[in-house]
Amino acid sequence: MDGSAQPKRLLWQEAVIEAIHAETPTVKSFRLRPDSWTGFTAGQHVDIRLTAPDGYQAQRSYSIGSAPDASGTIELAIEALPDGEVSPFFHDVVEVGDRIELRGPIGGHFIWDRPLGGPILLIAGGSGLVPLMSILRHRAVVAPEVPAVLVVSARRYDDLIWRTELLRRAAEDPNLKVIVTLTREQARPGLRFGRIDMGLMADALAGGLPALTYVCGSTPFVEAAANLVLAAGVPFESVRTERYGGSKV
Repeated sequence: MDGSAQPKRLLWQEAVIEAIHAETPTVKSFRLRPDSWTGFTAGQHVDIRLTAPDGYQAQRSYSIGSAPDASGTIELAIEALPDGEVSPFFHDVVEVGDRIELRGPIGGHFIWDRPLGGPILLIAGGSGLVPLMSILRHRAVVAPEVPAVLVVSARRYDDLIWRTELLRRAAEDPNLKVIVTLTREQARPGLRFGRIDMGLMADALAGGLPALTYVCGSTPFVEAAANLVLAAGVPFESVRTERYGGSKV
């Protein structure tokens, strides 16, 4: 098929890396400026493609963590996996000023914008926080009056992506409730210890049932969290899930 027949927004293009920041010991954020960018909706993702000198290509999908704005840039948060094909390149090789290939934005189900309203419940496991952070950041700009609850599970305190920003938003936003639980480190003040369970879900739903629920993380996490949400009485049709795993990144 002639590539020109594809929708324009799905064509591969180059993007320059404008900034790199270490968010956790294993996650770095990358600020990219695509050559041609017309915007995106919170919750969408892009495909990244790497091409080796011998022509071998590796392609992976990464959620956008930044909020939609007029800057012409997007932020990705990429976790380093030792046996991955793409993530080690980003962590060990890429530098500011380098150019990479991407296409997008992609996704029409796991998205949120002001017309969808709320309240919203966001549940993240590990790097599943990335698209939910895009939603939270966007909500803070366009609809801060919409009630939101974020439940985020991380292995350890230092593994919590955008930790300072999350805790600041929780302290400053009266319509945002953030519940953090750590699964491999004893809880710190204000945080929980252990996996998500019905007790934690009851806390998240103390203000009432959400109009929309978004769950993102590894396949086992998403299945467990979604089952807890449904068991707590949240309507099935209001739950949106996005999972990763299976493919090495």
